[in-house]
Amino acid sequence: MKMTNNIIKNFAGLVLVGLLTGCNDFLDRSPQSEITPDVYLTEESQLAAYANGMYPDVLPSHSDASFGTFGLDVNTDNMAGKSYNNRFVPGQWKVSQTGGDWSFDKIYRCNYFMTEVLPKWNNDELSGSEENIKHYIGEMYFLRAYEYFKKLQSVGDFPIVRTVFPDQMEPLVEASKRAPRNEVARFIISDLDSAIVLLKEEAPDGHKNRISRACAQLVKSRVALFEGTWLKYFKGTAFVPNGEGWPGKAKDYNSNYEYPSGNIDKEIDYFLTLAMDASKAVAESITLVENNGVLRQTVDDPVNPYFDMFGAEDMSGFDEVLLWRQYDKGLGIMHAVVQFASRGNAGVGLTRGMVNSFLMEDGMPIYASNNYAGDDYIEDVRKNRDGRLWLFLKQPGQVNLLYPSSEGTHGAMIEPVPEVTNADAGWGYSTGYTISKGLNYDQKHCGNFKSYTGSITLRGVEAYLNYMEASYEKLGYLDDTAKRYWTAIRERAKVSTDFTKTIAATNMSEEAKGDWGAYSAGRLIDPTLYNIRRERRCELMGEALRYMDLRRWRAMDQLMTSPYHIEGFKLWGPMQDWYKDDNGNSILVYGLDNSSANVSSPEISKYLRPYEMSSKSLVLNGYGWAMAHYLSPIAIQHFMITSDNNEVEQSPIYQNPGWPMTANTGAEY
Repeated sequence: MKMTNNIIKNFAGLVLVGLLTGCNDFLDRSPQSEITPDVYLTEESQLAAYANGMYPDVLPSHSDASFGTFGLDVNTDNMAGKSYNNRFVPGQWKVSQTGGDWSFDKIYRCNYFMTEVLPKWNNDELSGSEENIKHYIGEMYFLRAYEYFKKLQSVGDFPIVRTVFPDQMEPLVEASKRAPRNEVARFIISDLDSAIVLLKEEAPDGHKNRISRACAQLVKSRVALFEGTWLKYFKGTAFVPNGEGWPGKAKDYNSNYEYPSGNIDKEIDYFLTLAMDASKAVAESITLVENNGVLRQTVDDPVNPYFDMFGAEDMSGFDEVLLWRQYDKGLGIMHAVVQFASRGNAGVGLTRGMVNSFLMEDGMPIYASNNYAGDDYIEDVRKNRDGRLWLFLKQPGQVNLLYPSSEGTHGAMIEPVPEVTNADAGWGYSTGYTISKGLNYDQKHCGNFKSYTGSITLRGVEAYLNYMEASYEKLGYLDDTAKRYWTAIRERAKVSTDFTKTIAATNMSEEAKGDWGAYSAGRLIDPTLYNIRRERRCELMGEALRYMDLRRWRAMDQLMTSPYHIEGFKLWGPMQDWYKDDNGNSILVYGLDNSSANVSSPEISKYLRPYEMSSKSLVLNGYGWAMAHYLSPIAIQHFMITSDNNEVEQSPIYQNPGWPMTANTGAEY
């Protein structure tokens, strides 16, 4: 019985009383009172409340003491924090004894809803508007799909669980069997298809704080593109069903697995076709928000809708925003994004590679243009560049806040010199490069963790990018629709719309210096595909999709043989003169054996290397990689509780490729 209870904890994790939370918008509020299980989930408002209670737990949004979703690209080639991540140090990311990503608590909550509500719906036992009831059921299909997509990205093959289970050993162990990853992707898409049928075109609240049909279509395109490209670039390896060394083959329930479409190539085509269709459905239904090229520096400057979209209190008026989370000062539901957008980015900065990937405004890469002003100063970096870099990359002296308020004392009215010598994780500048995405010009949002601007969850421009990539991966060329979408994105970015000129000028060896996306499976990709990826990188900078993209592209193999140095701005040039005390003496301290070092040495690089200040740094020689790291390891407890007498090899669960069955041990390859 003890073993059975342990399995239940892993599948459930929460009891019903912990689920009965809800509110009218995408907010955390107190649980509804006086609700008991026998009368719950019987009418429209209860369905809405149950679904809404899961929004903050499943969907990404800003949190209290961080740069919110804008900092979630940290630990990639796009953004770096004050400290490195062990996943780039082979041997340091280890199998844990407990925990990990093998969990079912949120899935259980979705399945409980389905188990309780669907029979009542089929028997006409739910009260309220039929259209709204269908919509809230559609939300739960969406939320289950979204949660399952996290599992697909993290661990790949995963059990497909559609219901709740009794307190019995046999069915629980049976339910632990891992489905091949493409089957998991198909299940996710099936849930999203159900959501698309049930969801309204416009959510009941009318403010885009709730999931709508377009949200499900966009996520469907994301999932399909993810799986289609994963299967393509990991084809033949242990990371896809029936690939060489695939661990699922050793289990009898997967030993004779066959792809539903016939083979892996047809499966790839299946997913890419879905990605094209779903993304086009969204792209054709929205209008991109205007960028008028203005970065406001006085109250008399015209507003820029594109800039304001990321830091508005109310995002419902932006057609491109499909889903956003609302915050509320009165309810005490706030975050810290605006204060960190005005200073320091909570210790997360852009890398030199990210900044260099932006084109010049004439559409040329920086190495192929006579208009590139260099990087001696941040101001120079921004000159003549892609309008998105010019708009969002901050420079000293820039006005961050236009409307003073006594409510906000933790922001910077004027952008300071990057505080690279400040070791504080919140206010220190990790790379010297910071962004203003998420900034609101009103100082009232700069109270200590008291911002209440909105948080974008899904943005429609992703549909344009998904279509461009999926169509090129499937067809091998850019069709007219892809060309139209690409033109629209570059037109808004204030970049020459002649992307053929960019492609012709692209030198892949140059791009490889700062962009992991220049590679797939350790080989440089073609310039057209690279520029599609570049467009995605630049448009979605700081929007929490980079690590997902790098994994599905298999874009880190090259780190196993050629370590990568994370770099920031060009500290050891004229900008070093910014760092002097009142007596004119430099405050920059370096030296690998100097315990007081606050920056990296100019003997290593002219560019700031935030992780190479001490000889004790495990990434002193650059970031590395292990093949196993494309997927997370499964903790040992999960094998033990699904086997007799803790014999882990008897478990129906199998470990991910390259990871051992021993706790506190790093990847084998």
